[in-house]
Amino acid sequence: MRGTGTMNAFPTATALAAALALGACAPQPGPATGAGATPGFGAATALNAAAMTNAAGATAHLGGRFAAEVDTTVTFGFNSAQLDAAAQATLTRQANWIRQFPEVRFRVYGHTDLVGSDSYNQSLGLARANAVVAFLSRQGISPTRLEALVSYGETRPVVATQAPEQQNRRTVTEVSGFVAGSPMLLNGKYAAVIFREYVASAVPPSTLSSGESTSGGGAAPE
Repeated sequence: MRGTGTMNAFPTATALAAALALGACAPQPGPATGAGATPGFGAATALNAAAMTNAAGATAHLGGRFAAEVDTTVTFGFNSAQLDAAAQATLTRQANWIRQFPEVRFRVYGHTDLVGSDSYNQSLGLARANAVVAFLSRQGISPTRLEALVSYGETRPVVATQAPEQQNRRTVTEVSGFVAGSPMLLNGKYAAVIFREYVASAVPPSTLSSGESTSGGGAAPE
């Protein structure tokens, strides 16, 4: 009987090996598409990996958050690159937000109204962008993260008027990308940057006072 059992095992093993070989050679199904399609096994992992390594998507996500959570624009007086009290308050809030993300770069765009020559307004727009960068630097933001200052001069007005207009005399701060070579971003950990404060907010605060012991032992006898 033992010999019969052993003999029967060989056809089973052979059939299994043949089935695996056929499966390996058979064309694999592509991504599920169309109404009612169901993602295949491992799709969630693939989507998560794609999100983590998608620098452009992470940049867009952080840019949207920055614009939603902080006023990204400051305005200026006529023919001036001086920051008034309101502009400084806005830039202080920008700096506080920027400080949360040391891996992220920002760009400052300078604008003017339509009064004056193109060349003069180009220079004035750049002077305004430089004033913003200087202020943010004094708040502890590295100038190397405030790259590619851009002056649009009078070419992109908010209000289309040839008259002096404060809404056009502005700078706009935007997320522009990630710091090259940042250790945090090795292996494409962009999602870790995006969700850092969400993860931190999920950690319950400690209920121990500074003088309490975590060892669980009682007080030593006197």
